[in-house]
Amino acid sequence: MSESNVAVIPQAEPEDETVQDVGGVTGAQLKQYIERIERLEEEKKALAEDIKEVYGEAKAMGFDGKAMRQLVKLRNMDNEKRREEEEILEVYKAAIGLA
Repeated sequence: MSESNVAVIPQAEPEDETVQDVGGVTGAQLKQYIERIERLEEEKKALAEDIKEVYGEAKAMGFDGKAMRQLVKLRNMDNEKRREEEEILEVYKAAIGLA
């Protein structure tokens, strides 16, 4: 059989030629994870902007943003952890004469 009689079967082109399987890493799967992370980062950015707006609204009503952030931090803390931090702070304040 000569080379001219050999049928050439076209192979499917990958959707994205930059995505490859290298060193046991599946490029397509990795790309999906990266794209999901990027979408979540965008959502996180939008949420951060929304939170900033809420602090701005509260500030316009006369509330202190720094104090509010501290309250949010304290409310998200475990009670025992919060008590421990408060006790340490009291000891430190007493040590420098602020108590």
